Amino acid sequence: MKKNNWVYKVFLCTFILSVVFSFITNFLSSHSNIFIMIIIITIVIAIGIIFDMIGASSLTSKEATFHSMSSKKIKGAKETIKLIKNNAKVSSVCNDIVGDICGIISGGLGAVLAISIAKATGFNTTLISVIIAAIISSLTVGGKAIFKSIAIKNSDKIIFNVGKFVSIFKK
Repeated sequence: MKKNNWVYKVFLCTFILSVVFSFITNFLSSHSNIFIMIIIITIVIAIGIIFDMIGASSLTSKEATFHSMSSKKIKGAKETIKLIKNNAKVSSVCNDIVGDICGIISGGLGAVLAISIAKATGFNTTLISVIIAAIISSLTVGGKAIFKSIAIKNSDKIIFNVGKFVSIFKK
């Protein structure tokens, strides 16, 4: 029963985040020129890469590292332990929910960008769409590959920084 509860939470979280991200990015891109749209797409791709890195580091971090820090009352250590203990959920949220939403949104924005560029330049829309899709895919997959290896090598540092960030919101 608990697993089904998690599935419903993932579905709801994905739906809400997708609506929020889509609304914000579509609003910004509809009121922007081509250059601003490229910046928005780059930010969306970067968010996906960063969250993928966090998800990967949560899976490879060692919990034991943070127990001594927690006993010394170092800010963020307790939250880091919770993140590592729940690494499957953290990875699911970061890699699957946020990462996939960013991938979908960057693709949608890429289509809008392709149409805008085609209208402005008179170039073939299909050709521009293919090129932009290839660039977005390459940046996303290449960025995730680069930062995944960084995440594995620096997993404790990365997840600890996330733990410190989470601790800001704890009472």
